[in-house]
Amino acid sequence: MAEQSSRRTFFKKTGATAATGMAASATNHIPPLKTANTTKTNSICPYCAVGCSVTIHTIGDKARNVKPAIVHIEGDPESPVNRGTLCPKGASLEEFVQSDRRLTKVRYRAAGSSDWREMSWAEAIPMMAARIKASRDKGFIEKDEQGRTVNRLHNMAMIGGCTDTNEINYLISKFRFSLGLLAYENQSRL
Repeated sequence: MAEQSSRRTFFKKTGATAATGMAASATNHIPPLKTANTTKTNSICPYCAVGCSVTIHTIGDKARNVKPAIVHIEGDPESPVNRGTLCPKGASLEEFVQSDRRLTKVRYRAAGSSDWREMSWAEAIPMMAARIKASRDKGFIEKDEQGRTVNRLHNMAMIGGCTDTNEINYLISKFRFSLGLLAYENQSRL
């Protein structure tokens, strides 16, 4: 005897067949993740003092003829600080690191000039040191009006940036204390 066909059985059979076919075809065409064959490196987001942990995915086997490239940056889900989440600035970290506008060489503009020129670190560091020393010698105050030792410097200021690591900002803070600098602003709140 032939099976009675109803609308309900028709939809059950065609729906099950279509779902099976779609699932089979979908699994055959899934591309691999862009992080599939990458090296994972944990780091800290440089933007603020929270210290969110990030995972940086890179390709390249560190051979001499291969330049490593960053493929993806994401929040580290194992971190107790951010539990894998990042703020909007941290989420844009990949664009910051790989920006073609990011300066990678020292640029110098002489006083009164409108042109910038590239300078080597070997040339820039002694120039900065000499200028810092000259400013410190000119404005250093060893004792105040009452004769108390204060060792302070009022004619210079220093700023630390949010894209510096906390370790760099800590060292900047120590350098500032060694100069006697009072005017100091930093987002990492050291």
